[in-house]
Amino acid sequence: MAPQTEEKPARPEGIPAESTYDVIILGSGIAGSVTGAILAKHGARVLLVDATTHPRFAVGESMTPQLVEWIHILAERHDLPELKSLASVKQSTRDIAPTFGTKAHFGFMKHEVGQEPDPREATQLALPKIFHQNSHMFRQDSDSFMFHVAVKYGCVGKQGWRASDVDFDDDGVTVTGRSGAPGAEPEAFRAQYVVDASGFRSPLAQKFDLRDQPARFKHHSRSMFTHYVGVKRFDDVSGHPKELRPPADWHTGTMHHLIERGWFWIIPFDNHKDSRNPLCSVGLTMDERTYPKPKDLTPEQEFALFLDKYPAVKRQFDGASKVREWVSTDRLQYSSKQTIGDRWCLMSHAAGFLDPLFSRGLSNTLEVVDALTSRLLEAFEDGDYSAERFEYVERLEQGLLQYNDEIVNSSFIAFSHFRLWNAVFRVWGSFITPGTMRLTRARLKHFKDKDQRHFRELEQNDHPGLWWPQSDKFKILLETTSETCEKYEAGALTGDEAADIIFKLLDDSPIVNPVFGWKDEEKRFIYPSVATMGRFLYWASVQAPPEMNSVGREFLLGIVKAGAKVRKLL
Repeated sequence: MAPQTEEKPARPEGIPAESTYDVIILGSGIAGSVTGAILAKHGARVLLVDATTHPRFAVGESMTPQLVEWIHILAERHDLPELKSLASVKQSTRDIAPTFGTKAHFGFMKHEVGQEPDPREATQLALPKIFHQNSHMFRQDSDSFMFHVAVKYGCVGKQGWRASDVDFDDDGVTVTGRSGAPGAEPEAFRAQYVVDASGFRSPLAQKFDLRDQPARFKHHSRSMFTHYVGVKRFDDVSGHPKELRPPADWHTGTMHHLIERGWFWIIPFDNHKDSRNPLCSVGLTMDERTYPKPKDLTPEQEFALFLDKYPAVKRQFDGASKVREWVSTDRLQYSSKQTIGDRWCLMSHAAGFLDPLFSRGLSNTLEVVDALTSRLLEAFEDGDYSAERFEYVERLEQGLLQYNDEIVNSSFIAFSHFRLWNAVFRVWGSFITPGTMRLTRARLKHFKDKDQRHFRELEQNDHPGLWWPQSDKFKILLETTSETCEKYEAGALTGDEAADIIFKLLDDSPIVNPVFGWKDEEKRFIYPSVATMGRFLYWASVQAPPEMNSVGREFLLGIVKAGAKVRKLL
């Protein structure tokens, strides 16, 4: 669907035709650049502006299977093959740079102050081998790459240009700003729609006073982060016997060191043979009510004090050095009363943010990109940019934050009690597979017949933002888990009592996959082999209840038909 480029929004006096666009996007990170690339590929005139320049430091490097599927969906839905360069460490190394790490698992190790960690108090979800090419994205390279892809497809890029005002009228929107060059004069640009993908310091959130005060989430955390060189492998410093270690080395995935109401992240970029990047992303996220931000310490000094409390984590940093200054935040959580309006959208991290615990940021972002761009392309055809057209985007963005709040808040509560954490870990992990399968199923159907309805059907659900949004049973399981953890937090239940309740919920639930071991409390390391995946697909297709059964059967059918089409093409 190409936009009606012959009908540009009316221009206020003084704005020349060459300064008039269909869309202005504020922010050229992955959200803004992917959005711009898609719209430009379909013929839209797009102005993509950013107050900073590429390449630049960013965190949010850990990928998930859902993120990989959204990358493939957007690439195929909009014929954007360059986007697939982000889909695996192999492709990123080949197409972008040998700076990306590999991600074979989500790993979690519990720590107590002043003690060595007990290897029996660890959990790990190793990704099936089909997903082993997930990566640790080196964001300065991935983001820069996608910005240049957007420009290649026709976006006009303005780096080092800061928007100072956004004005709306019945005919369009005017964005005013200036570059950071000395003596630069203000400039004004005109468009039919503005996408604010700028993040926390959203100009539209400020203009319309959209931020909830305080953020409406139950979860609380602040964070500090940077990049290091010389961080040691946890496998080399843990001192744990081989028989008590997980099947995948800790160093091959995203390492979460869990502490009382907080966690360290260790995300290496040097964990496979083709990497030439010695850096490691390091961060510490903790409840600011438990650990108030000190006024008399630098972030580096505070981080060192935390390391002193946890000897095994500290050994990872023996001889390591930071390569850039620490970033230290106040409370991370922010939310918006509204994310969609007439002719505007707050996209993803401009709309709100929760916590990086389960690496949902980029997956959420691309799901929102999918929902927004499909509607914008329709709006270009008929000129209707009203908030009503984009109502689903609003529900999706709010739901993504709401449901993540439930699981992350439950997790922070559970960090203090391993059995309870082990139970919450299973509620989170058990729905990654069906949550991904529904996306893969739609993509395989589209691969077969190129019918866009398969992607539109993904939005036909009662719970936008939930990992498995068609499942009432999963929603109930998540919300009951949250309520149980909050009772433990309030002292109404012991940790074991709360864990017992959640384990029973998992055991009784007909939609929780029994094949991987999610219902087996003793199986702390979930490692689906090829044979296990086969048994799971049989269960999902034949033995599971209808809501899982339909996903499993159609997923298998899609694989078979897509394989037949590939063989025919060959």
